[in-house]
Amino acid sequence: MRDIDDSQAPLLDHLIELRRRLLYCVVALLVAFFACYAFAEQIFAFLVQPLLHAGQQKIIFTQIFEAFFVRIKVGFFAALMVSFPIIANQLWQFIAPGLYRKEKRALLPFLLATPILFLMGAAMAYYVAVPVALHFLLSYQGNFGGIQQEALPSVGNYLDFVMQFLFAFGLAFLLPVLLMLLERAGIVSREQLVGARRYAIVGAFGVSAVLTPPDIGSQLLLALPLCVLYELALIGIWFTEKKRAEAAEEERADAT
Repeated sequence: MRDIDDSQAPLLDHLIELRRRLLYCVVALLVAFFACYAFAEQIFAFLVQPLLHAGQQKIIFTQIFEAFFVRIKVGFFAALMVSFPIIANQLWQFIAPGLYRKEKRALLPFLLATPILFLMGAAMAYYVAVPVALHFLLSYQGNFGGIQQEALPSVGNYLDFVMQFLFAFGLAFLLPVLLMLLERAGIVSREQLVGARRYAIVGAFGVSAVLTPPDIGSQLLLALPLCVLYELALIGIWFTEKKRAEAAEEERADAT
């Protein structure tokens, strides 16, 4: 029972420690924000590449402060991604002393996998989903009912559009981590998740319909990975269950 860290501090000490960790997170976010704001133009130039490759060579702003606030948003969104490892580390440093060694070994892989899976989802959104969606949405340019239609996206709307895709796909790719944590906490079991597979598939298509444009291609690009990630989570849970069973068997053998 003494494999837990000797940090059974009173509530006030925990609150002081929480304040200190939150302060580190805020400082990291602010430093990352000012650094990213200095490169906001270059970051936006990277984000606008799918629009350029879709054939759109012009972007506008329709409000006086829109261009300025876009720089603020670009800096803030980039700062969130850059500072996430530091924020996650501070969260881990706060909760780790209250965990047993086995619990630390169980949670650490999830903590490490979270930024990797998020970046994988964001990369798929940027390189695959956003170009497909733009190709569909910009195809409505041209003659419509005898009048010429031309797409003139505003800089703020385009940034919101891209960020919606990046965060939606990034968070969606965290599904295996969420399911495995729920199973680890005893909230759900693998048998329950297997039984709910059909509902999960329906839910995946429902989520993709809300988060993506109304074309079937964009929806499939999110729904299909969600279904695959659900199955990967089931496989991962099966392996962890098998490993826990083997460890329990060894402990019983040692006890006898």
